[in-house]
Amino acid sequence: MTNLKSRLTDLIAQSDLAVNEQQIDLLVAYVELLHKWNKAYNLTSVRDPEEMLVKHILDSIANGPYLHGDRFIDVGTGPGLPGIPLAILYPQRNFVLLDSLGKRITFLRQVVFQLKLSNVTPLLSRVEAYQPEVPFDGVLSRAFASLLDMVSWCEHLIDENGRFFALKGVLPEQELQQLPAGIELVAYHQVQVPELEGQRHLIELKKSNAL
Repeated sequence: MTNLKSRLTDLIAQSDLAVNEQQIDLLVAYVELLHKWNKAYNLTSVRDPEEMLVKHILDSIANGPYLHGDRFIDVGTGPGLPGIPLAILYPQRNFVLLDSLGKRITFLRQVVFQLKLSNVTPLLSRVEAYQPEVPFDGVLSRAFASLLDMVSWCEHLIDENGRFFALKGVLPEQELQQLPAGIELVAYHQVQVPELEGQRHLIELKKSNAL
């Protein structure tokens, strides 16, 4: 879909992101797969591939500059958001994509195979049941749960050096006030997503005993 490629190129040009042509091709290939599988698997309520470019691709990669670390787990990843777009943008980082629904993991395995993404591991599990051998640098979640639920369910996935990164819409001030003891706000960033209506924020949290 040449029009998708030129459309995505235009959207990226409206941002400060550095994305090369090969990465744009991979992002478009991912959208094409998502569009194709969506008809049978109902992976996302966004049906139009052009809308997916804004609401899924840009909305995921716009958070990239605020992330730090090498190993991430995307919890409740759904069809691979934000994990797949971020893995394409940052091939030197590793991403585990965790979801409890088999059809989503089947789709993600196909994406990994077709796009040859060596830095992505799809994983079928409930988040509370998964015990990583080594703690992650960051837990990512997009439209997954409240901040309270996110940190409660995912606390075992990071150590005192790790971070929780929650992709949100409007700044969730009430959720921030309800953070449990032992968790504190590091920063929040207002994220600019070209042509997306409404606000987007990235919330960064850590364990209070962290340095």
